[in-house]
Formats: sequence, C-alpha cells, structure tokens
Amino acid sequence: MSKPGAGGAIGASMVANATPDGYTLMATNPSLLILPEADRMFNRPAQFELANFTPLALLVADPIVLVVKGDAPWKTFQEFASDAKNKPSEFTYGSSGAYSASHLPIEMLANAANIKLKHIPYSGGGPAILALLGGHIALTASSPAAVATQIKAGTLRPLVVTGAKRVAALPDVPTALELGYKDAEFYLWIGLFGPAKMPEALVKSIRADINKAVTQENGFNQSMSKLGAAADYRDGPAFADFLSKDLARIKATIQRIGKVD
Repeated sequence: MSKPGAGGAIGASMVANATPDGYTLMATNPSLLILPEADRMFNRPAQFELANFTPLALLVADPIVLVVKGDAPWKTFQEFASDAKNKPSEFTYGSSGAYSASHLPIEMLANAANIKLKHIPYSGGGPAILALLGGHIALTASSPAAVATQIKAGTLRPLVVTGAKRVAALPDVPTALELGYKDAEFYLWIGLFGPAKMPEALVKSIRADINKAVTQENGFNQSMSKLGAAADYRDGPAFADFLSKDLARIKATIQRIGKVD
C-alpha cells in the first residue's frame, strides 16, 4: 500500500504508530531524517523520530553528483570553489526544494570548501536542471542516473560526487573525500524500516528474508542496474550505524542553513 504525501511524512507517521507485528513496513529515503530536523528548525513538534522505527536493511545508497553547464569555465570543483571564494554569494545553485537531497549536499560541500553560494529552490530536480541548461544558475546536484544522458551528450559537466567511492559510470569524477572534504558525504538512499519495538525474533526473520532476496537472487541487483541505482545492501546493525552518521551530517547542515521559507 502506498501512502504518499507531505514529503513522506504521512507514510512514516503511519508506520511509526503501527503495531510492531511485521505487517506494516516501509521503504523510505533521507526524508526520514530530514523532516524531523526541519520541523525543529521551525519550532514545530516533530511528527516522528528515527527512534520510532526499526532499521531492517539498506538497499540503495546513490551518491549525488554536482554538475555545471557543459560549456562552463570550470573543469573541476576546485576551480569552481576558487572562483566562488573570490566572488562570495555571487554564484547561484538550484535544488529541488528546501532541505532536499539536492539542497543539503551542495551546502555540505560549500561549507567544507569555505565558499558562499546563493540558493534558488525549484519545484523539482527537473526544473533545476532546465534552469542550469538555460544558464540561469551556476550548478545543481542530482543522482548520477538522472543526468547521465546530459553528461554523455556534453551539455552537463560533472565536478564531484558525494559518495565514499567513485561512481562506476563516472570513473573520472573525484569524490568529495578525495578532495579533502570529509564532512560532505551524502547519499540518496532507500532503506526498509518497521515500527520500533518489534520482537527480536521477528526482526531476525524479516532481515533473513531481505538478505535472501537481495544477495541470493538476481532480480534485485538486475533491477537496480537497469535503473542506474547503486545497490548497497547493509543489514540492520550496519544500516543503523550508517543512519547515525547520516543523521549527524544532516542535522548539522540544516542547523547551519537555518530557516528557509
């Protein structure tokens, strides 16, 4: 059953309040960590917290790639950062909205590189890319798959990716970590969760089923490959550690950004 709405808050709230019997699970993304921090930023009570859920497995962890127009003067992120330092707040970037998965990683990189950029939120990633292609902004961020065609055509140029390792489809594009930016790691991930307080035996059973589906059957990896997504299976404990580190980076970034209308 799909429960869309409010950036994922409706579905997450339903799972957080569900009976922990294994019949109500959800697949979600970084919005699970972002929404409570955004609520606090605006002095609203958080609709849910990470502690309201049982992490079952990480399935996908797609890094974000920062792109500029294909004919832009910058060949590397270092060149862009150097130019931006000399012209603080002059360069604009687009995102799919405030605190989104294309807003936060750019702010993480800008902070790590000690540069100031002007944020222009759009109604989605597509409009932000169109604005970049039209020359209205200097850069934006996206999943690698979403901009693969434009990169191949040369209309967009990738500068840096936010994962711990390089993207297979973009082998010449360095990671933020390679450039010395250790606090600019960000992923557009998909994970499976259940309500908090699920019985341990039930959790182990569900995790075993997920493990079998992901590691012993070819359908999952083939599907992810067709979508251009980076499959990154991690069982519950490893996923919990991943979430803890991701939340720390997201929380610090939202607090640094402050209120965005």
